[in-house]
Amino acid sequence: MPVAPLPLPGLFVTGTDTDVGKTVIAAAIARAMRQVGERVAVLKPVATGCRKDREGLISGDAELLAAASDTPQPLDLICPNRYAEPVAPSVAARRTGRPIDYKAIDNAARLAAARASVFVVEGAGGVLTPLDDRHTVADLIAALGAAAVVVAHARLGTINHTLLSIEALRIRGIEVAGVVLNQYPPDGASTAEETAAAEIERHGRVPVLAIAPREGFTPPHLPAGVMAAVGRVDWAEKCKTLR
Repeated sequence: MPVAPLPLPGLFVTGTDTDVGKTVIAAAIARAMRQVGERVAVLKPVATGCRKDREGLISGDAELLAAASDTPQPLDLICPNRYAEPVAPSVAARRTGRPIDYKAIDNAARLAAARASVFVVEGAGGVLTPLDDRHTVADLIAALGAAAVVVAHARLGTINHTLLSIEALRIRGIEVAGVVLNQYPPDGASTAEETAAAEIERHGRVPVLAIAPREGFTPPHLPAGVMAAVGRVDWAEKCKTLR
């Protein structure tokens, strides 16, 4: 893939699927590192489902990442590839006739690194979501040289989805920093939900770093329970030691 490795230590937040809460977790990780004094660069290399306004296409994910990290970078650098239609990036690029600009990803990373000490990168969709006819999100993670954090929905079926995602990452030589189970029911969890974390750790040989509750929130304010769960992890140390 024509993308250079990140110039700083970083974590790439990916997921088992779409709508598992990657953006909230990525933003919470960025905020947690910011709170301990790290200068955090955030990057959303490609986003679909962007809204249109007078400034062009805007990624809501990029807005939340920018607010969480206190970054001075403009949104078009945080998210250099934006598409309006909520489909896979490969489909959006084909339908608009605008292939993903990998040089723009490199440029955004280089500019962000000048004022930062660590990176938090958020993907689009799941690990094997296609970006073009040859590359997937996993290929992008490998090219950037970041360790992966897998976000999974705390529900029946998540063990299989998470283990498949971990396997796909490891096949490509990507270090898996750990898993975050998201949207865990605050009360009345089922047996499947209660036992998922232990099974993922046992069979995936990977730590479940945080179990974040299901909470409503109004951006750019992050949910208190999610921040409490994510904030227990030393993310800065993890991304630097796993580089």
